[in-house]
Amino acid sequence: MSISMIAGIAGSALFLIVLIYIYNRLVRLRYAVRNSWSDIDVHLKKRYELLPNLIEAVKGYAAHESDTFLKVTQQRSAAMRAQNPGEKARADNMLTETLKSLFAVAEAYPALKADAQYKEIMANMKEIDDNIEHARRFYNATVRDYNVATDVFPTNVVASAFSFQPEVFFHLEDAAVERKPVKAVFSKT
Repeated sequence: MSISMIAGIAGSALFLIVLIYIYNRLVRLRYAVRNSWSDIDVHLKKRYELLPNLIEAVKGYAAHESDTFLKVTQQRSAAMRAQNPGEKARADNMLTETLKSLFAVAEAYPALKADAQYKEIMANMKEIDDNIEHARRFYNATVRDYNVATDVFPTNVVASAFSFQPEVFFHLEDAAVERKPVKAVFSKT
């Protein structure tokens, strides 16, 4: 065997090893993104399951706020129907905005805030929201790592050859709107 043939075989083997390594790294990153999305989805489902209990607890004290309850229920349904991270983020942001109205209603009723069931539900909501926030951060970090890997050379060549698509971040739709204080408007009975 000649030296040039050995060099060619070694070069081809090295190229193949690097290609396999890059491909496997992209696959691992893609699964990390999917796994972290699954964590968010689990926490969101827990939140959606808790919302009917919250609505019922508030209804007992503020039955005349039916419009607020209807909006929360509609946004909950829309959020549960959302399929991909982008849709889910938009729907969850709209639900969060609607929940602010429900919390504003609850603030107007001191007896409700003292209710043991309401306190337990709110403690669970806070825990779930904290878990969602943590899961969102982790998801966005894995999406960042994946997207960077698919955009930098030489992994971008492998990513485009094997159709690795960029993932969507889970973020606030409009941060300025999300951070505005809620204005509570109460109807008279």
